[in-house]
Amino acid sequence: MPEPAHLSRGLEPYVGNDIVSVSAPAFMVSPRDGQLRGDGVGGVYSADRRVLSGLVLTVDGHEPDPIHSDLPDGDDAAAGFVAAHRDADDPAVGVATTVERLRRLVEDAEAPPTVATEQITVRSHATGPRRVELRLRAAADLADISEVRSGRPVAAAATAEAVEDGVRFRAPDGLTVTVRADGPAGGPPGDGFRVVVDGTAAELVWDLDLAAGSSRDVAVRVDVHGPATAPPVVRPASKCPWHRPDVVAGDSRLIELLRRGLTDLESLLLATPEGPADAFLAAGSPWYLTLFGRDSLWSARMMLPLGTGVARGTLHTLARLQGTRTDEETEEEPGKIIHELRRTATVHTRGLALPARYYGSVDATPLFVILLAEAWRWGMPEDEVRALLPAAKDALGWLRATVPADGFLSYRARNGSGLANHGWKDSADAVQTAEGVLARAPIALAEAQGYAHQAAVAGAGLLEALDDAADARTAAAQWRAWAAALRDRFRARFWLTDAVGPYPAIALDGTGAAVSGAASNMGHLLGTGLLDADESAHVAHRLGAPDLTVNWGLRTLTQLSAGFNPLGYHTGAIWAHDTAIAVRGLAMEGHHAEAVRLVEGLLASGARFDYRLPELWGGEERGRWPSPIPYPAACRPQAWAAAASVALLHALVGLYPDVPAGTYRLAPLAGDPYGIASVTGLRVGPESVILARGDDGLQVKAGLAALDAVA
Repeated sequence: MPEPAHLSRGLEPYVGNDIVSVSAPAFMVSPRDGQLRGDGVGGVYSADRRVLSGLVLTVDGHEPDPIHSDLPDGDDAAAGFVAAHRDADDPAVGVATTVERLRRLVEDAEAPPTVATEQITVRSHATGPRRVELRLRAAADLADISEVRSGRPVAAAATAEAVEDGVRFRAPDGLTVTVRADGPAGGPPGDGFRVVVDGTAAELVWDLDLAAGSSRDVAVRVDVHGPATAPPVVRPASKCPWHRPDVVAGDSRLIELLRRGLTDLESLLLATPEGPADAFLAAGSPWYLTLFGRDSLWSARMMLPLGTGVARGTLHTLARLQGTRTDEETEEEPGKIIHELRRTATVHTRGLALPARYYGSVDATPLFVILLAEAWRWGMPEDEVRALLPAAKDALGWLRATVPADGFLSYRARNGSGLANHGWKDSADAVQTAEGVLARAPIALAEAQGYAHQAAVAGAGLLEALDDAADARTAAAQWRAWAAALRDRFRARFWLTDAVGPYPAIALDGTGAAVSGAASNMGHLLGTGLLDADESAHVAHRLGAPDLTVNWGLRTLTQLSAGFNPLGYHTGAIWAHDTAIAVRGLAMEGHHAEAVRLVEGLLASGARFDYRLPELWGGEERGRWPSPIPYPAACRPQAWAAAASVALLHALVGLYPDVPAGTYRLAPLAGDPYGIASVTGLRVGPESVILARGDDGLQVKAGLAALDAVA
């Protein structure tokens, strides 16, 4: 068999056709035939380490033919496979034997050290009794996820040895993985398995006697005993920190997208050992099943209509990791919010190498302040908000120290092997002109200015209401003045015009010039307060133009740019969260027609992806292909893609509470585009809110009794 192209050329392996099963911090990647061969992403992972790289099944010396695979009953933690073994000696039966495999992650926190199990059912369809030999070849390379993603061949790091109930793999750092086997259920006395060790791999072998029409079960489990170094993330000790709403709507796509999204989000919950009760959302699987400051903050923001629990856990976790010193290697700075937390330093492709704790993010710090203020408005108890106020003040301090008095929030990578770009579009070619020329650092991203403005205003409100310091009111006034000055500078420097109309540039480059070429980043400005009504209308018009908005969502870069690529990671592909953020802002600022077009794009894409939205997909217009083209290395599930379903529901119903002010606003999208009859179970503080459609449109039927409605 030829070597896979990604291994021979050092390219990132594709994962789009595989089944990804998740129960954070563990996950599995299974090819559609169920065979883990160690030559791609396939395997069982725990805390970013591939604890099982090989699990290949044969019947009578042959691999059975795959005929079906699925997530059983939509279970995120499992993967099921059916294969056929054809017997040339029994021509009367087309399929003499079928083999069913149910591979499942163990979600019970009380059942360590078992990470995963696999049950194998062999069914005979032969006309008489028969004996089959079942072999399961196991291997464990114990590779870090970054090694797997690099596309380079991974050398086996463990030796195999037979033990009483299976085979054990040992790594030099003390990690051990044991594949334990059960004998076949219902077998005669002494009927069991044997182990054949072959260097770094081993085979578990069963000889099964099958009566005509009978079946036999065998099972294995994967136990992991970790090295002395504890993983940085663990399964949370608390229960799911949000409430599932009940939605009645004429368009079932919205209901299905929400159901699937919330299931995915539950599988992505994590905590740190220092705060096991503080649950946050891991960015996504397989590449990012850990804490990412920006991703976790945005995901928590989108989840606020279902409760403030995940916001609380995210904020407390990030506060514990907030920067306290200046470090060139990690890019840590006092008050700065972490970008990425890993078990160990990671080496990626194209010279990218990141330390275990990496702070290379320009936007996570203002987003921290914004999430705290928004959670407060959604009813997070005041004592919990007060407890996080010192961290918010430190974040504001970082903002003041970073932004020059007459300048913008910008970044220049200080770690030469770190990320070149520190916004959400962090690939090396993400910021380029309409002519395809890469922008030079320092770079001031448009959305970072919006976040900085919103954080300053939100921080001022927090200081005025909750800070007991004598100068709190003065500080609040200074932050409002700071935000107003930033707004004026943005208006003077960022705006450009192309053939479609005016738009804010994606960034200013190192010379202070605006980077031409319309990009989706402008959608993040809506709702931040940085734009006036006319500017908001310009952004809505520009986002809605056909070079950016297509049938499947919002492109990251205009088709008019020389660097446009419909499968470019940040240069033309469509991201679920990016589209949802634009929907959120358009709805908040009253641009309903443009919002509905993007909602339709996400719902149409969701239906084509079985309602499990991937991280991103191709930005082709609907034409030759009736479905969006998958991005082959996309994470799926991805937290902010799954949370986009909640963001869409929120935009459609338009509930905007302000518990500290004692008010709420209800501004659903005009025209009832998706036939929402009722929504039960939105949360504002401790209250469950019921919205239902009446003669005058969507109305509050229960909850919010302590708040006054405002226009």
